[in-house]
Amino acid sequence: MKLMFLGAPGAGKGTQAEIVAKKYSIPTISTGALLRQAMKDGTELGLKAKAFIDAGKLVPDEVVIGIIKERLNNDDCKNGFILDGFPRTVPQAESLDAMNIKMDLVISIEVSDEDIIKRMSGRRICSECGASYHTVHIPTKVEGVCDACGGKLTIRDDDKPETVISRLEVYHKQTEPLKDYYKASGKLVLVNGMDSIENITAEIENKLDSIRG
Repeated sequence: MKLMFLGAPGAGKGTQAEIVAKKYSIPTISTGALLRQAMKDGTELGLKAKAFIDAGKLVPDEVVIGIIKERLNNDDCKNGFILDGFPRTVPQAESLDAMNIKMDLVISIEVSDEDIIKRMSGRRICSECGASYHTVHIPTKVEGVCDACGGKLTIRDDDKPETVISRLEVYHKQTEPLKDYYKASGKLVLVNGMDSIENITAEIENKLDSIRG
């Protein structure tokens, strides 16, 4: 199975990709992790990516896609894979198609902007031990204090409402058009991201079973 997960920041696509990858024994391909590994290994494409990053520039699509193509040639991708965080734009999706990398299913986890902002702005991280909490879903016994070590809880910059709103604007402008792109080829399925993690997983598995026959 060749799968792709779409969704706004904080929609839970990473969580679901991890669950599906484990159940079906297929790797999750994360662009960020691939770029870091390629640069660490000093591959030809990794060195090209590093040159752009060191210059404060975005890594061009052709370099990113080249690194992904190399990764997909590995033996562990023979039975399928999950793309998480790529493509981010329609031109990147067109480049995948041009390389004959066709998705079996594109799963878009749907959560409203309002709920994303609530969800992400409620996240808290312990400044001492790094434990994660949420003011609604995983509250601490004492507000602002880590249950594990007594450290002070903080809000990551990425989770501040103004940052979340900015990231959502980028998602709607650059990445959301991928839904129409994959809908046109009949590959897109929408999943309600406001349900419980278990129910979302069950809904995704039902979709996967239908394509597996």
